[in-house]
Amino acid sequence: MTPTNNLKGALLSLGAFSIYATHDVIIRYLGGTYSPMQILFFAGLLAFPLITLMIVTDGRNSTVRPVHPWWVAMRSATMVGGGVFGFYAFSVLPMAQVYAMLFTVPLLITLMAIPILGERVGIHRAGAVILGLAGVLIVVRPGVDPLSLGHLSGFAAALCVALQSVVARRIGNDESQIVMMLYPYAAIFVSMGVALAFVYKPMPLIDFTATGGIAVLGFIAAMMLVTAYRAGEAAIVAPMQYSQIIWATIFGYIFFNESPDFQTLLGASVIIASGIYILVREAVAGNSENTPVLRNRSRAIAPGGFRISQALKRKP
Repeated sequence: MTPTNNLKGALLSLGAFSIYATHDVIIRYLGGTYSPMQILFFAGLLAFPLITLMIVTDGRNSTVRPVHPWWVAMRSATMVGGGVFGFYAFSVLPMAQVYAMLFTVPLLITLMAIPILGERVGIHRAGAVILGLAGVLIVVRPGVDPLSLGHLSGFAAALCVALQSVVARRIGNDESQIVMMLYPYAAIFVSMGVALAFVYKPMPLIDFTATGGIAVLGFIAAMMLVTAYRAGEAAIVAPMQYSQIIWATIFGYIFFNESPDFQTLLGASVIIASGIYILVREAVAGNSENTPVLRNRSRAIAPGGFRISQALKRKP
């Protein structure tokens, strides 16, 4: 990769994550009125035509029968959980605090890759994980501030995102794109459709349109990430996700009168530094056999999103 290509990849990634931040503002807005399950159902429903179009134009022979049904079921369940927990966290917590929770995904991937992928984690990455988890404690301040359901949901969302990423790394080369995308969306429709009977509130047209905005923004951002990873090196493109803390501060202040306090920014900085260090260590040849964090290229709580690494296999 040339410096120009890496710059292009970095800028595209920055743009993608600014769109994701806008996507999260809409979730935050709708979460003040509607259940996260209702928002997730309609956002997923409106994203489905975009995902279907991508599948049917794939041009590769695919099958709907999974090679690893139990792993596919686990990944589908974690995508449902990641969406519900993530949407709920955005609806009740300041945006900066939610991002701080989600930024733990690289740390959790590193831990989960040990039993699932057989990854060997040395003292450097292990130390970064411990430091990053200490950053979480700085953000949530247990014993000083009450630990809310929103904080637990944010961390649960991070756990779900990390697990689905590691599972995708394990089975992604064996399963078709249809399997990797169809089953999670089916799980969302069925589970959220059942829940909708208990939580549904009528939505005026403007709010229903906003759920469509979540779907479209998630899809556009995911396509931009595909282009970014094709243009630049993963070690350059991936850290751009941490720019979301800047957007969280700006958007939170403008739209919701939120100002992150010193502890939130300090904890987020520790988590970000740990995540970047893990990315750098994985990028050095010989440090990681599976490079699970570098290959985590999707933002899984976006209903319009899809698995970036699968899309990268398509011809540009």
